[in-house]
Amino acid sequence: MFDFFKKKPTQPTDEAAPEQVDTQVIETKATEAPVAVQSWSERLKQSLSKTRKQLGNQLASLFGGGKIDVEVYEELETILITSDVGVNATKNLLADIKNRVKVQSLDDTVQLKAALKEAMSDLLTPLQKPLDTSSHKPFVIMLAGVNGAGKTTSIGKLAHAFQAEGKSVLIAAGDTFRAAAREQLQIWGERNNVHVVSQTSGDAAAVMFDAINSAKAKNIDIVLADTAGRLPTQMHLMDEIAKVKRVMDKALPGAPHEVLLVLDANTGQNAVTQVKTFDDALGVTGLVLSKLDGTAKGGVIAAIAEARPIPIRYIGIGEGIDDLRPFIAADFIDAMID
Repeated sequence: MFDFFKKKPTQPTDEAAPEQVDTQVIETKATEAPVAVQSWSERLKQSLSKTRKQLGNQLASLFGGGKIDVEVYEELETILITSDVGVNATKNLLADIKNRVKVQSLDDTVQLKAALKEAMSDLLTPLQKPLDTSSHKPFVIMLAGVNGAGKTTSIGKLAHAFQAEGKSVLIAAGDTFRAAAREQLQIWGERNNVHVVSQTSGDAAAVMFDAINSAKAKNIDIVLADTAGRLPTQMHLMDEIAKVKRVMDKALPGAPHEVLLVLDANTGQNAVTQVKTFDDALGVTGLVLSKLDGTAKGGVIAAIAEARPIPIRYIGIGEGIDDLRPFIAADFIDAMID
């Protein structure tokens, strides 16, 4: 099978040919332009381009210079609300900005940009709390959300991220009502070489029980537990997912150690309603904001921070397997406003 690599007999006049070919290859490579690799902040800005166009471009016009007066505050209020920052968050941000204007003796709208970014930072930075999975083994993460929010894709990306940290992962396919969800998780499992525990019986609680016991027996680091999509208005189904959570605690006292709610950023203010309802039913400990690359409603993060300041563990900015990253408030604010 290695005959291809053996030196074949050639005429003396052909002996120089390999050297000529090699030289040509080297010369070609030397003239090739290096492939530009975008930094995370650049990718984030690109992904938030719709939000920045909605918010940043209007702010650029507002902050172009001039006297700070009532009309400026009214325009700023309109811009924030139409960017899905939310009424309550906008009200409090404006109060904060007005106080900074007074304390710092600001008199020109150019100075308002820094004041807005500082106010946004005070609101969002408390939500910047990276997920720590070192407290338990296995560390059980329960993922919830409505259908279409991006739970399945987020699970696949999380599995990849945890494996990159050197941790072993097991996936529990607890969305027993949607066959496609199990199939998608199987594909993600194969792609990441992760075992997926699933059943066709329709008993999500049984899947969780088996998965956690399997993780304990195999000394697995992380269990990613998918659950069926639930509408916040379907309270009987919300009660059912709460039952699944109780069964997890029976399989491993204290589990789940993290309850992640996956939110589609495109839903805007409806995301706030979802946070409140799921938090009331499950005690949400962290958020995943997906699909930020396709929305102009990135300002909803501020509305969530105002309504329920639950840590935003991750944000999703694309379809790539590494496009789910920990939330960093300063980077997000810069990408949204600058």
